[in-house]
Amino acid sequence: MKTIMDFAILHLFVLVLSVLCLMICALEFDPVDNYLINCGSFKNTTIGDRVFLADNLNSPQRVFVNTTLESIPSSYSSNLYQTARILNETSKFTFSIKKQWRHWIRLYFYPFSYGNFNLSSAKFSVSIQNFTLIKSFQSLSGPLVKEYTLNITSNSLVLTFTPFSSSFAFVNALEIISLPDELIPVGIGTHSLREQALETVVRVNMGNVSVLPQNDTSWRSWESDERYLTSRNVFQFESRIQAVNYTRGGTSRNIAPPSVYGTATRLQVDDPTVSVNITWLFDVDPGFDYFIRFHFCDIVTGHNDPKKGGGDHELLFNVYINSQFASRDLDLKNKTSNVLGSPYYMDVFTRLENIHSIGISIGPAGIRNAYPDGLLNGLEIMKISNVKGSLDASDAEIQSSVPTSKKTKTWLIIGSTIGGSIICIVLVVVSILFCRSRIRTTVDDSTEENHTAVGAKEASLICKSNMGYLFPLVAVQEATDHFSESMIIGFGGFGKIYKGILKDNTKVAVKRGFHQSQQGLAEFMTEVEMLSQFRHRHLVSLIGYCNEKNEMIIIYEYMENGTLKDHLYGSDLPNLNWTQRLEICIGSAKGLHYLHTGSHKAIIHRDVKSSNILLDENLQAKVSDFGLSKIGPEIDQTQVSTAVKGSFGYLDPEYLTRQQLTDKSDVYSFGVVMFEVLCGRPVIDPSLPKESVNLVEYVMKCLMTGESEAIVDPRIAHEITPESLMKFVETAEKCLAEYGADRPTMGEVLWNLEYALKLQGKDEKTTQENKISDNQLDNSVLSTEYSMGSMADLAGVSMSKVFCQMVKSENKDSCDVC
Repeated sequence: MKTIMDFAILHLFVLVLSVLCLMICALEFDPVDNYLINCGSFKNTTIGDRVFLADNLNSPQRVFVNTTLESIPSSYSSNLYQTARILNETSKFTFSIKKQWRHWIRLYFYPFSYGNFNLSSAKFSVSIQNFTLIKSFQSLSGPLVKEYTLNITSNSLVLTFTPFSSSFAFVNALEIISLPDELIPVGIGTHSLREQALETVVRVNMGNVSVLPQNDTSWRSWESDERYLTSRNVFQFESRIQAVNYTRGGTSRNIAPPSVYGTATRLQVDDPTVSVNITWLFDVDPGFDYFIRFHFCDIVTGHNDPKKGGGDHELLFNVYINSQFASRDLDLKNKTSNVLGSPYYMDVFTRLENIHSIGISIGPAGIRNAYPDGLLNGLEIMKISNVKGSLDASDAEIQSSVPTSKKTKTWLIIGSTIGGSIICIVLVVVSILFCRSRIRTTVDDSTEENHTAVGAKEASLICKSNMGYLFPLVAVQEATDHFSESMIIGFGGFGKIYKGILKDNTKVAVKRGFHQSQQGLAEFMTEVEMLSQFRHRHLVSLIGYCNEKNEMIIIYEYMENGTLKDHLYGSDLPNLNWTQRLEICIGSAKGLHYLHTGSHKAIIHRDVKSSNILLDENLQAKVSDFGLSKIGPEIDQTQVSTAVKGSFGYLDPEYLTRQQLTDKSDVYSFGVVMFEVLCGRPVIDPSLPKESVNLVEYVMKCLMTGESEAIVDPRIAHEITPESLMKFVETAEKCLAEYGADRPTMGEVLWNLEYALKLQGKDEKTTQENKISDNQLDNSVLSTEYSMGSMADLAGVSMSKVFCQMVKSENKDSCDVC
């Protein structure tokens, strides 16, 4: 009996504890200030789990009107629309504020008729503190809730209703509630929100499910996304609320409830070759800045989807605002520290000039998955008050509709921002940013574990990079021990490269441009622009930059193992085996493939060489040095005309002679790197006999005469399988075709390299007789691949002009050929 009693007590204790835990979760946020008024009502009204008090507000007049519940469209807040307070003259309502911080202000309106009052004819304005919320309001039909938030910095809040002449104002209900501290950021990048009011334009829960206020800690309403979807037959709705996993220190329920993070609209297509986006379209007022919050939560990984690889599927996708990148290759697994189901949100600042809508899209990542994928769980769009302190559409700051060039438009933006005292700098920036889009979005590099802030792309790179990328000169000096010679780890045409250590002990590489550098400002800004736009595991990542006191300094991630070139020759670093060399080529090819295909326009690197391929502590390759990079041709073009730039020995002969740049120019340079990797020697080596100085010409000659054993680096010859070598050399040869049209794409190069690695791995356990030795190469294999016809094409490729310039230039590493 005692045992039964003990068990019953224990069971009761567990039950009580569970209930308490649920109550604690439910009461996670308890607002300090909480005014709920049912205007025009003589009694309290219960809505969900809250009580709206009877109207006892002080005003010059107390005119209450009411209607029947049957005449009101059914909704969650229907009972609040039965009564209203009529205001025939300017009326101010003062509320005592206990906590100075952001508050919700929600105003309820529903026009009904009562006696001599037809509320739909009311015309009035509403202001609060120094902000205009509504300037000329007429509620013509249907219930309406206007939601605002602003930072209260005094002990009282004054809400003012001002009727137009010969009209009146009305309000059915109002709320004034404290916000959770973490809900609205102080600012996004350089854009402060501390002194601005916000108006909720739309708050949407994806997955075609609405969320009632009682299920949100701040009593927000989330409407279903279905009516905003413009895409059809490319999505599916997901719902797995139990999969949401809030973690300590991560995104909390105050940001959004489980019913938001537990549902999603997901990209769903049957054809992996089809590139499509899901798009939602929202009407907005032009001429305002907007704060947009994206809510994400991976509730799909681990749930079998045979088309998408089941639990092994990697969820990567792009996020767009009006077709401009808000986030490229978003990796939720990385953002949430590999915690499945952990919520993550991203804040974006953007400005609309003459655009009346915001299109939000998600689409396949540049890093292609087996099947296109992506999801969105929730979205909030808020209008930001302008310099007049207004949120009303009639006060929008819209530029003149007279057509002007984008160059002039950019000049006006910059001129009004930084003034005429630095007009020369402005002119330089304007020329670089000639074709800026009206929508501008940039990334704030200060990222919390479960939250990213993204700011508006300003009219100049300098302004844009103030959002976390810009480093003060003193910080760079401290990191490099005042540019000590002992910290130098490399040299380039741009300047010296230093090792640096930031205050948080992060190792960085610091590239400091020579003041007299011919590459100069244009290449400095090009590299910062490129690095700030792209994020890929095989592209070196930007940490920051500094342009203080005419310095041109770029700070990027430190690569522990230096350059590929240093590992191949000219240093005492450990030798790379064949498998490592293949993996480095594959990583580099992935980085270049991403540049060529990761956005609507290809990015052409223009300076692919072994010294621009860096290796991290795990020998993972990353492409670096984007100072010469150039945006590729438009969709209806195949090439870009431009002055020739690049490095001797790696230049595409077609580009050199015709000055027509395509992504195949990078392919050619990469083919040179491949032979550099295979041979373990410089591309140009004047110390060798004349016929061997140029690597490409030497390799082609050896392959044509059957002396192929001479080209393989003796340090790795014994470990390469004939099949792997055959595929590698075949691919490199195709890259070096005389005409770009005959060369493979980087995607095709990547596939062949991965196949060469597979061929190497397949025979990893075979006997030594099947490996290539120092004295023997399987010539029969190579001779069948290199027919006289294909070699005749390559025989026409002459590098003699480049070679002559290289000999004259001696130790110069890069050139501008006019």
